[in-house]
Amino acid sequence: MTLRIDLHTHSKASDGTLGPAELVRAAAGAGLDVVAITDHDTTAGWEPALRALPPGLRLVRGAELSCRWYGEQPPLPLHLLAYLFDPDHPELVTELARVRAARAARGERIVTLLRADGVDVSWPEILAGAGGGTVGRPHIAQALIRAGLVATTAEAFGPDWLGERYRLPKEDIDVFRAVRLIRAAGGVPVFAHPRATRRGRIAPDTLIAELAAAGLAGLEADHEDHSPAEQAHVRGLAAELGLLVTGSSDFHGTHKTVRLGAFTTAPEAYERIVAASSGVTEVASG
Repeated sequence: MTLRIDLHTHSKASDGTLGPAELVRAAAGAGLDVVAITDHDTTAGWEPALRALPPGLRLVRGAELSCRWYGEQPPLPLHLLAYLFDPDHPELVTELARVRAARAARGERIVTLLRADGVDVSWPEILAGAGGGTVGRPHIAQALIRAGLVATTAEAFGPDWLGERYRLPKEDIDVFRAVRLIRAAGGVPVFAHPRATRRGRIAPDTLIAELAAAGLAGLEADHEDHSPAEQAHVRGLAAELGLLVTGSSDFHGTHKTVRLGAFTTAPEAYERIVAASSGVTEVASG
């Protein structure tokens, strides 16, 4: 029997709608054998997920790092999935704390802009809704939904709202520095949804080649925001550069319609990630 492996999910520790314990139980309920918890710029969900790990499910501890490439103007925002790194690595801890603080500051500025235009949203309420997790635009989107201004998260991320009119840049980690830090912490860096043109600008293949030379381990090919042609392109590029290929749901609970296990990673790629890591181990329960 082939293992069902989903290496990209989010909990309430960032912008998902399930708590970490609920997330691992849902993963087991969805028939997964392996799940990665990859909240934005935080490891806060690791311990509660570990404590609740159902029998037979393996947990890969990770994070999705907010990065930026400064080779274009304006700089290009990117995301790296970091797997099995040491959560106490000093430089990485410092960078993640800085990025989380920048996210919160940006969120508060967005709310200030909304309120200046007469939109009745409350920053304390949004913070409370985040429940101590990393604050992101999805939390503001939920406030807009509660206020009856939009019907869905997708509408909140449209150009009239958080997608353009009320979108502000945030301070991220230089993508080459992020690759080096993940590797220094014993982790394995994989480029998240690298060809998702529906999200906006994408990284050129030449940048991905440079990142591979700097220590990038893999590319996420199978993802809901990749068309079949984009999936094929990512697979071809990975083969050319000797990178592993992952597939995953990027599950956020009710913030998105995608289901756990909608896209999965081949066992061979998963084994390469585990073999390349030296930060923390994968964990299996019972």
